[in-house]
Parts: sequence; C-alpha cells; structure tokens
Amino acid sequence: MLKAVLLDVDFTLVRPGPELGPEGYRRIGARHGLTLDTARHEQARHDAVAKLQRHPDLVHDEDLWIAFTVEIVLGMGGSEPAARACALDVVRQWERHENFFLYEDALPALEALRARNLRIGLVSNGQRDLEEFARHHSLDVDVCVASMSHGRVKPHHSIFQAALAALDAEPAEAAMVGDSYADDIEGARALGMRAILVDREGVFADEPDRIDTLLALPAALGLPPVPD
Repeated sequence: MLKAVLLDVDFTLVRPGPELGPEGYRRIGARHGLTLDTARHEQARHDAVAKLQRHPDLVHDEDLWIAFTVEIVLGMGGSEPAARACALDVVRQWERHENFFLYEDALPALEALRARNLRIGLVSNGQRDLEEFARHHSLDVDVCVASMSHGRVKPHHSIFQAALAALDAEPAEAAMVGDSYADDIEGARALGMRAILVDREGVFADEPDRIDTLLALPAALGLPPVPD
C-alpha cells in the first residue's frame, strides 16, 4: 500500500522566473560589463548540460553548478574573467525563493495527496534552503531533503533513503514524482520505488508512467477517490 510520495521541486512543482532566464542573464551580465545575447541562451544551456561532469560519487559540489553557469555565460557571448563573477551572481539568484513560481497544478496535487492521508516529501538538487523554500511557497509537506544539506545529489540512493526514513516508509511503499528521467525516475526505480515522470513538454511520449500535468497524479498512482 502506498504510504508516501516524494516530489522533485524545480520544473515539477515550480518554474524559474525571469531573473533566471535569458533576460536575467543579460541584466546580470551587463552589471559585469558583459553583453550577453539572449537568443543564444537556449543553445548555450544545452551545450553546458552536455559538458557538465558530475562528481563521480554524486557529491553535492557548488563549484560544479558555478562551472555550469559559466559555460552558459560564455555561450551567450561572455568572456573571462567577468564570466565567472557573472555566473556567481546568477547562482545566487537560484537561491532566492521569490525567483520561482508555482505551476498552477502544484498546490491542487499536494492537496489531493493530503486528502488521501499520504505522507509527502521534497527531494531536490540545488543551492537553496529547501525548508525555507517550502514555507515561502506554502508547500504542505512533511520533510525536505536537499542535496546541499544532505551532501549527495540525485540519483544517489542515499538522498531518497533519507527522505523515506524521515517519512517512515519503505521503497515499496513510496513513489517518486519528478521531471528528470535520469535523476528522479531511474534513481527511484533503482531503489525499488515506483516513479512517475512529469513530462510537461511531451519529450518522453513512450514512457508508460508519465503525466503531463500534476492533476493527473492521483490517477497515475492508482489512488482511490476521496471519501465524501
């Protein structure tokens, strides 16, 4: 029987606002004397993802995120040494809770899980205080496990295990919900959890356990109707 649901945060429950997009990079770049081309942002980010080399033991390492952001700045037309200073400012923006907006389906999905008496946990990679983030966005959850405080990033098994232990649930009694196939889905399944892919853009059309909106989550989990 399902006892707990773990959820990713970025691009699952929340989306980044303008300060974290092309215009945000342009504005921050200008403060560092850089002229960044917003039209090159998408390709620059794609190229940075391809170059990203995680720690072999999946240790949370802020320097990796800074290096990743430097690559985006350079790809948008920036140059060293200003690119690193610019990247540091961008990374700091990812730590600001107000720079993110809830998807419209986020709170209704959490309410639907609560209505069925399920325990809820957030599991996230990144540079932020996840508990403060949850409070800021009024996310009704029981536990928050962030890679920054935990020390390992998804898909390392220990970050999922830490959340499950806090929720007093075994892998077979829990499900993971997230937008990253490699981090969320494969990581959870390797531990014996069920996993639901949030595929808002329809990239993984052939994935059987996928939804394009969190409103479909109760049905995807096979949850019974809420009693009257």
